[in-house]
Amino acid sequence: MVARTLSVLTLLVILCASMAVGQSNRITVQADAGTETINRHIYGHFAEHLGRGIYDGIWYRNADGEFEIRDDVVEALRAIQIPNLRWPGGCFADYYFWKDGIGPVEDRPTIVNTNWGGVTEDNSVGTHEFMELVERLGTEPIVVGNVGSGIVQDMAQWWEYVNHPGTSPMADWRRENGRDEPWNIRYWGVGNESWGCGGNMRPEYYADLYRRFATFLPAYENVRPFRIAAGPAGDDYNWTEVMMREAADMMDGLDIHHYTILGDWVTRKGHATEYGEAEWFELMRRSWQVEEIIEGHREIMDRYDPEKRIWMIMGEWGTWHEQEEGSTPGFLYQQNTIRDALVAGHQLNVFNNHADRIKMANIAQTVNVLQAMILTRGEQLILTPTYHVFEFYNVHHDATLLPIEVEVAPYEFQGQSIQAVNATASQADDGSINITLVNLDPNAPRSIETVLSGANVRSVEGRVLTADDMRAHNTFDNPEVVSPQVFNGARLSGNTLNVDLPAKSVVVLTLR
Repeated sequence: MVARTLSVLTLLVILCASMAVGQSNRITVQADAGTETINRHIYGHFAEHLGRGIYDGIWYRNADGEFEIRDDVVEALRAIQIPNLRWPGGCFADYYFWKDGIGPVEDRPTIVNTNWGGVTEDNSVGTHEFMELVERLGTEPIVVGNVGSGIVQDMAQWWEYVNHPGTSPMADWRRENGRDEPWNIRYWGVGNESWGCGGNMRPEYYADLYRRFATFLPAYENVRPFRIAAGPAGDDYNWTEVMMREAADMMDGLDIHHYTILGDWVTRKGHATEYGEAEWFELMRRSWQVEEIIEGHREIMDRYDPEKRIWMIMGEWGTWHEQEEGSTPGFLYQQNTIRDALVAGHQLNVFNNHADRIKMANIAQTVNVLQAMILTRGEQLILTPTYHVFEFYNVHHDATLLPIEVEVAPYEFQGQSIQAVNATASQADDGSINITLVNLDPNAPRSIETVLSGANVRSVEGRVLTADDMRAHNTFDNPEVVSPQVFNGARLSGNTLNVDLPAKSVVVLTLR
């Protein structure tokens, strides 16, 4: 009887998988109807003074005891063409006094990083060091100023220090410290998470404070400030309502933060590598919440700013799990699996498809913190599955977004269901069409008929990121467990593309 029951259950599993594959799965791409540009700044990154992100991450201590930038980190980040880097926080930004990070390193005062582990910050990495990194990366800086514990004069002088081209007290001090020309830093955050670690403010209070601080960021001859206001957490639509009503005329961007977590902030958030399908499904379900959050905030922004001058910025996003057992408390070091890669691909597709309003985003974070691109241990370095997703999605940088419709069998689990597949299509300057697809279902593949309306393509090539195990991840002993492979599951017939999309996969296709 037991053997017979198992056979019936096996047949049911096969039948359900066959239904998922056999159900009408169709994607339509309007290749001749693109009007919006996917801003490359959607693929931005974040480096906070937190844990091993800055020290023992991007920088290492050399034989002389001085901090140097890691060449291998720079090489890896250049390969994914990061368009911007946000610094110095995060919560750290509203505790940071920039003058502590200027001048001879041995003369810089130390502070205690009370937000992240209670460790001593010696300010070895300050403005000059960060801008050296930015220049080596060939990227643009986003600087977040201190509103929570700072004063207007302090932020105004920092702006003058980095941007004033002529003779001024701060520009002269910059030259004394070895930098003649200004850096022309344009993107400037006026505080961070002012509803929480940045001051626990009410939106009405912060809106007035924002207007005051933003007033003292003047345009200089080579740079005009792009002023970024601290936006809401998740679905706090009242914060956006107040900010748009009270400060839209002085705002260039609104910085929304939303993390994808299991559990909640008080109890456990879920383990990074030890989970089953229940935890997998729940994280994917929560990953879809970003679509609802974006829609809610854009409705408010569209009312006050119908011309869409103000950028919606997803300034902190990504998965947040319990930090790895044995790692330093407060350092937020977590592993990164194929599950995290799928969340990244899925949410980047969502951001792309809202390209008319979302113009910038910053995954948290770059090295050794949260959903990192890179993990380091001593001289070793590994690339995470999420890193490979960002490399796949390079094709969308500043490309023309193509309208897309997705009708695919859902991913069902224990009576619940979510959309299993989402996608982005774009056209590059050379005329090629690039499609990124994500299958959130860890078990069943999807056979998808993709119709390219208004296109004339003759070839297709692709790559895939997937794994046999839903918990697969790269380690220092096995760094290539999850790595890109050639994808041969796409067949072109005229303007119809048939794609056999594997379970738990991210695929990028290029059509010419």
